[in-house]
Amino acid sequence: MINRRSWFKKSAAAIASVPLVNATFAATPSAPLDSTKVLGTPPKEVGTRSGFEKLERLVYAREASSASATPLELLNGIITPSDLHFERHHGGIPTIDPDRYALLIHGLVDRPLKFSLTELKRFPAESRICFIECSGNGGRAVLGRGAPVAEEVTAGQVDGLFSTSEWTGVRLSTLFDAVGVKRKAKWFLAEGQDSAVMSRTIPVEKGFDDAMIVYAQNGEPLRPGQGYPVRLLLPGWEGNAQIKWLRRIDVSDTPFFSREETSKYTDAKTDGRIEMFSFVMAPKSIITSPTFPTVLPGKGWNEIRGLAWTGHGKIAKVEVSTDGGNRWRHAALQAPVLSKGTVRFRIPWQWDGKPALFMSRATDELGNVQLMPGVFADNRGPATFYHNSAIRAWKVDASGRVTFGQNELA
Repeated sequence: MINRRSWFKKSAAAIASVPLVNATFAATPSAPLDSTKVLGTPPKEVGTRSGFEKLERLVYAREASSASATPLELLNGIITPSDLHFERHHGGIPTIDPDRYALLIHGLVDRPLKFSLTELKRFPAESRICFIECSGNGGRAVLGRGAPVAEEVTAGQVDGLFSTSEWTGVRLSTLFDAVGVKRKAKWFLAEGQDSAVMSRTIPVEKGFDDAMIVYAQNGEPLRPGQGYPVRLLLPGWEGNAQIKWLRRIDVSDTPFFSREETSKYTDAKTDGRIEMFSFVMAPKSIITSPTFPTVLPGKGWNEIRGLAWTGHGKIAKVEVSTDGGNRWRHAALQAPVLSKGTVRFRIPWQWDGKPALFMSRATDELGNVQLMPGVFADNRGPATFYHNSAIRAWKVDASGRVTFGQNELA
């Protein structure tokens, strides 16, 4: 027998012994033995998750820069809940009054114009589902920098600077037509309204293709961490170029060579050259189940599940290997398979109780293939940090414990 006071003391001691990465959750609610005998709670103005579901992002902080990762291993489907969408910003999240907001488009245009939020919403609206991925995604866990990478990491800790949403706004081409972009214009500078004044140079061709000025995400206004009230959306391109809190677009015939495309967000090649404006995200996939901290219950059937995406269009196929890359099998792709979106894949796997190394490999509709880490490093150069699309691996030991297996591929 245990009384109420001693139970609380034992529970508090147990909780205190667990290392916390993020802020603590609210206490798990108690549930009646028979919910049909107790009147339930009334609806609220804003819905909440069940207290039994523990979903939160992993937050990284470093001086004025910060990022938070999506817990990929805990989610289902392809849409990331807005409050779990990853964030990456360099000067904190600004507070912007939507009634005072204005977007200026000027430079090589016939009619420089300012657009209020209300005016932007008067243009024909469009929605599309696409992913956004930080170009440094995977660098924290995948790049060992000459040392072994951590094995006790979740899928979200590996590749959580990646999320997918439905975005709503106006095509940038519509605004370009309104201001009359001149024929000789080749580039435009997108500038943010945060304290870092983030800015990137984007080809005008992308602006006329599928770029959007968005003000809503997953059916609601953009959240502050996603650029409220307005951000730039560049489907399939690196996240850093998709300027949040957008306040100005300057159209030009030459690149602006901003801080974020010279000292940062460039790729060092093996031959010593530096590649700039490497915008498009390569095909990539990651298994999200079974992954750390899963322990398989024993021999038998499991379903390997994961996510795949590419900035080049649609994913054509995903292959899975459970023997360290010697043999590959085609995984099933869950509809819909969207261009520059995210697709779920799955494949059955019968574990025989022996240690195994399993991984996934994505191929897009243009024939681009996700590479093994060694091949990727040889092609990109040892100093490369950004755009790490190399294959990710997981391993299971004889006890059924699953951990990150990237060291096995080194």
